[in-house]
Amino acid sequence: MSNINKSFQSSNRAGIYAFACLLLVGVLLAASLVVGKLADVAGAPRLTFLLVAMAGAGVILGIIAIMQRQPMPFNRRTLEYAAISGVLIALPNALGFLAIRHVGAGFISLSFAFPILLTWVLAVFLGMERLRAMRFIGVLLGLLGGIVLASAKSGSAGEAQGWVLLVLALPLVLAFGNIYRTLRWPEGAAPIFLAALMMFGGALSLLPFVLLFEPGQVGALFESTQVIQLLAFEIAVFAILYLFYFVLQQLAGPVYLSQIGTVAALSGTSFAVFVLGEAAPSNLALAAVLVIIGTFLFHRGAQARSDQGCAAS
Repeated sequence: MSNINKSFQSSNRAGIYAFACLLLVGVLLAASLVVGKLADVAGAPRLTFLLVAMAGAGVILGIIAIMQRQPMPFNRRTLEYAAISGVLIALPNALGFLAIRHVGAGFISLSFAFPILLTWVLAVFLGMERLRAMRFIGVLLGLLGGIVLASAKSGSAGEAQGWVLLVLALPLVLAFGNIYRTLRWPEGAAPIFLAALMMFGGALSLLPFVLLFEPGQVGALFESTQVIQLLAFEIAVFAILYLFYFVLQQLAGPVYLSQIGTVAALSGTSFAVFVLGEAAPSNLALAAVLVIIGTFLFHRGAQARSDQGCAAS
C-alpha cells in the first residue's frame, strides 16, 4: 500500500508540473506572436527579426546547458535533429510572422488549437498513444472550440483568404514537429541542449530567405530603441518558451504537448483583443467553454490511466 501511495503521489506531482509547464508554454507561445506583431508595426524586418530572436535564444539556452554541465553530444544524430526540428519550428513561426499583418495575431493564435487532434491521430497511428474514449472526446471538444473561433475570422477575412488558408496549413507542420521530436530524441541529450540546437537550426534555415527577401536589413533592428527592446523581449520569450517546451515534451509526450495550442488559442485571442486592439470574436465565450471542458476531459483520461496503473501494481 505504501508503494502504491508513493507512486500515486509521484504521478500527481508530475501531472501538476506538466500542467504548469503546459500553461506557461501556451501563454508564451501566444505572447511571442504579439511581440512579432508589435515589431512589425514598429518597422522591423520580420524574417530578420525572427532569425535574430531565435539565434539569440539559442545562445542563451546553450550557455545555460554549459553552466549546468548538461549532456551535449555532438554527432550525426544531434545534427540531424537540429536541422529537421529547426525547420519544423522555423516554418510555422515564419509563416505566422509574415501573415500577422494580413489576418491578425488573434487568428494565428486560433490556428494553434488544431495541432492537438492531428498529433493525437498520428500518435495513435504510430502506436505511440492508445485509443482512449475520454481523451478522444477531449481532443474533439478542444478542436471544436478552435473551429468555432476560426470560422468567425475566416468569414470576415475578405481579401486575406489566401493568408487564411496558409495559416490553416500551419497545424500540420506543428503536428509533424511534435511527433518528430519524440521519435528522434537523441539518446542521452538534455532538453536544454536540444532546445538550443533547435533554435540554431531554425535560425540557419531562415538565413537563405533573409538573404533573398531582406538583404542587409540586420542593421534596421538596432536603429530604433523600441525595436531593440522588442527584440530583447522576444529573445527572452523564446528562451523560456522552448526550454519548457522540451521539458514538457520529455515529461508528457507529443500529444500532451500539443495541448499548448488550446492554451495559446485562448490567451492569444485575449492578447490580440486587449493588447493589440483587435476585434473580439462574437463566439469567444462558447469556444472557451469547449476548450476548457475538452482539456479537463483529456487530463481525466490520462489520470484514469495512471490510477489504473497504480491499482494494478
